[in-house]
This record gives sequence, structure tokens and C-alpha cells, in this order.
Amino acid sequence: MARKQRGPVRGLAILTAVLAVTIGLGVPAALAAGGDGVTSGGGGDNPNAAQLRRDRAWVAPGPLVFGTEPHEAVSAAAKEAAGAANCTISAEAATNLALSTTWPEVAGSGKAPSPMTLSRYDDQTSLADPEQRAKGLFFNPGVGIWQLDSAGLGAKETAATAIDSVGAAQKMVPYMVGKFCGAINGGSSTARARAIAWKDWHACDAGACETIYQRLESDGVTKDASVTRYGGAQPRACTYEGTKYDCLYVDPGEAEGEKAWTAPDFGPAPVPAPFYVFTYAKGGKGYEVRYWLKADSGAGTDVSASRELGVNARTKLSWAAETSLCDTTTGTGNC
Repeated sequence: MARKQRGPVRGLAILTAVLAVTIGLGVPAALAAGGDGVTSGGGGDNPNAAQLRRDRAWVAPGPLVFGTEPHEAVSAAAKEAAGAANCTISAEAATNLALSTTWPEVAGSGKAPSPMTLSRYDDQTSLADPEQRAKGLFFNPGVGIWQLDSAGLGAKETAATAIDSVGAAQKMVPYMVGKFCGAINGGSSTARARAIAWKDWHACDAGACETIYQRLESDGVTKDASVTRYGGAQPRACTYEGTKYDCLYVDPGEAEGEKAWTAPDFGPAPVPAPFYVFTYAKGGKGYEVRYWLKADSGAGTDVSASRELGVNARTKLSWAAETSLCDTTTGTGNC
């Protein structure tokens, strides 16, 4: 993981002042998108997070289950990556290589990893709403079956792209195959090359992913048709500040597959309230915006948090009271 830098935290006075100017102009208070609003950040890593991942990496014996649609996505990406690889690797081996990190990372029970999985080990205040408007206003930095984190492989992803098992597979499978082949071509054994391909995942540190790889080689995988491409998250159409966006509605209560992470006592971080996520552009930069309707979070207002793509969420998030999102698919929100 990249080291985190300390960032500034601004108080309620700044938010109040900016809100006053915006409301005075008669414009909806859409402050967080584009990096405005009250900032949180600078907390660095939770020093216990990596060890928690290692401790929970060992997967229970029995069948290894994976969602049918996510498995199709991984298999298709593996076939393409194996065909383009600059070393000898079969499509099946590429599939197993990519799958082996997922159960140790998010499904120690062996149940189907949920594409909706949101990390629960980072509980720093830098990831929470600095105004403390509701407990569920929390920006989980790791997302999806590969736990793509804004500090590393998920720096340019949003919660929507990390949850989408098709898009995530198209990025993660060739990434792992590329690292595997680089190691093979550098003289590594196949087992060592797999370990190098998995280096980004702390759950693999002590050999848990190699154990899963061997189980897949001998026993294969069991498909679960109830776990779909988005793991229970729902693609929607939204408007924000009067502009149309493709957005994803993420409700942990609707997660498909392994749900252990949704239990309040699973990890130190809060379970986030349901939120919308979309990509916003401003000033030539892209931002991930997570938006909580007040009806979902229990806060007295809608709230958004935004992160410039490429920036670690622990370093800087921008938070603001909001009034401008409409879910046009369901007619929910400010329509």
C-alpha cells in the first residue's frame, strides 16, 4: 500500500459560509463534487487492517462457491488474457489465478464473494462525515470481490466500477496474468510467480491464496446463480445539478452472496447507509461521488462525499449537504 499523507480538515464555519453564498445565488447546494465542501483526511492507514485481513484469510473447508455471472466475467477475461499473455498459461489457470484472492479477501466461509462487498477494517475518522450527521455516512475505501482500494489498484476506480464484476474482471485478470508472466519470464517458479501476482492483496501474505488455488485445481468451483453481476447493487439513471448520469445504488441490505461483512460486529468500521455513486467531471478532473439521500441515512439533509480519482480516500474527501440528486429510474430523491 502507498503511504498516506496528512491533509487539512476544515470546520463547520467554512461549510456555513459557502452554503450561504450558494443559497444566496439561488443555486442548489452541490458543494462536494469537484473537491469543494468540508474536507476530511490525513488519518493514514488503520495499523490493524492488514493483520485483520491476514487473520481472516483462511477459508473454511468445503465447496468454493462463486456467482454465476461474476464467474462468467472472470472466465471470459481469463480466456482473453491467456491468449494475449507473453508466457504459457491456460485460460483455466488464469481463471483460478484471478479467483484465488477473492475468498481470502471477502468470503472466508467459502460462500460466493459478493461483488458489492465494502471494506470494514478501516475505521479512521478521516473516512467519516466530519459533521457527524449520521453514523452510516462513511466512505469505505476497499470495494468489490478484489477489494479495489483507493490507496492502490482502485485509485482510478469508483465504487460503481469496482462492484461491476464484468468491468473489474477485465482489469484485474490481465493485471494478475501480466504480473505472473513477468515473474515467469524472470525465472520464477510457477508457485513463486503466483505469489508475485497476488502481492497487492494482504490476505495472500501467509499462503492462503495458494491454498485456494490448489483447491480450485483439484475440486473446481460451484456456481451460484443468485449472485449477479453487481452483487445486488442496482444500476440507475440519475440527475445531479440538472445533468444526467449513470449511477449505481448500493444498499448493503440487498447484498448477494456472502453477507458477513454487512453485520454490525464484522469489523470496526460502520456499515454504510445505502448510497448512490457516479463519476463527476470538473475542471478537467474526474471525481467519484457517493451520495446519501436523507431518507436512507437518517441525516437531516442529503449528504455527498467526493474523491478526486487517483487520490487515496484516506488523504482527502470532500463532504457537503446536498439537495440536487434525483433517481429518475424510481422517481426517488429531489425530482
